Amino acid sequence: MMLILIGLRVPIGVAMGGVAFLGLWYLRNFNVALSVLRDTPFVFAANWDLSAIPMFLLMGAVASNSGIGAGLFRAAYAWFGGLPGGLAVATNWACAGFGAASGSSIAAAAVMARLSVPEMLKNKYDKALATGVCASGGTLDALIPPSILFVIYGVFAEVSISKLLLAGIIPGLLTAGVYMIMIVVRCWLNPKLGPPVEFPNRNDMWRERWASLRDIWPILVLIVAVMGGLYWGVVSPTESGAAGALIAILIGFAQRKLSLRGLIESFKDAIGTTAQLLFVGIGAVIYTKFLALSGSATLFTELVGTWALDPLLLVVAISVIYLILGMFLDPLGMILLTIPVFVPMFAALDLDLVWLGVLVVKYIGIGLLTPPVGFNIYVVSGALNNQIPLTTIFRGCYWFLACEVVIMTLLIAFPQISLWLPSTMN
Repeated sequence: MMLILIGLRVPIGVAMGGVAFLGLWYLRNFNVALSVLRDTPFVFAANWDLSAIPMFLLMGAVASNSGIGAGLFRAAYAWFGGLPGGLAVATNWACAGFGAASGSSIAAAAVMARLSVPEMLKNKYDKALATGVCASGGTLDALIPPSILFVIYGVFAEVSISKLLLAGIIPGLLTAGVYMIMIVVRCWLNPKLGPPVEFPNRNDMWRERWASLRDIWPILVLIVAVMGGLYWGVVSPTESGAAGALIAILIGFAQRKLSLRGLIESFKDAIGTTAQLLFVGIGAVIYTKFLALSGSATLFTELVGTWALDPLLLVVAISVIYLILGMFLDPLGMILLTIPVFVPMFAALDLDLVWLGVLVVKYIGIGLLTPPVGFNIYVVSGALNNQIPLTTIFRGCYWFLACEVVIMTLLIAFPQISLWLPSTMN
């Protein structure tokens, strides 16, 4: 019933909450269902851990409005532009850097599409490669902290948010590295895809490189403030978000790149997105209570004991389910729809829930690129005023999806890629 409503374009929060309300009414009575509907919004929204979400969103909005993305692209352009496909490589690493200041994949894809695609097209880059790297590179923001999806997963799965945020760093850098290798090899074999940028002379090249570093110090400060504070236990995830937002505001004003109007717009963006996330979250909490009361979670766990004694089989099954859901559902809907079912399964087999969180967020990133929905594809198209056909952008993403096969194989085969850094925390 819920999937039918989602297919009819009913907002996912309404679909989850509405079906759960009817289910609670059927299992108990109308008063119980009404009581859950009355109490859940406040209890959920008052969860202290969730206050990290508006703080991370505010930090990302301030970073976007103060021009940090442009500085990152300029620096990446100077350092990587001379490689085969150098502008595409620069866009890829600029997306990774932007991930340290924003937890939104969609925001990263939109910002980088506006900045880098015109530059790549001016240098006669293949349109599919130019747009595909923006859409695919945007997914890095979901992994590289601060990550809104990790916060939501941590709250619902009752897993340390600090460990989840740290767990995404190495997989995020691994993804960016594999993307870069693919771009360089393709453009080396076929220079017409992405010719390297020609600097007038070596001195000019190095002068531009060192000068570009002045534009990226805000990102370094934010990384130290947010991730360094988390790693050494100086701040909690909530406090790190608040510290990051405050530092981003101070940097924006210090550089005179953030106006009062820009700050107000940043607050509006953060408030609007937070409201949307919490609305879906409320529906998901009601849905989770319905699953618990119906015994569905327990039933799935018992089924695991009979057909998924091999952890690898469970991981493969979950992978297939996420790949299918990613074709039709938005990221938040995917994570909130599946966590109540999959977390008990992993727990029953004593598998690490931090590792599951990394896999889930990676599959959500893949879902942002797969047809027919492919949110990042539509975001890039919209950022370019629909001047490049959707089919071209989808075609550009296929090579990056092929890279994801390699990346996911490594993350599943070697869980320590995700778990090593969190294990070093005090």
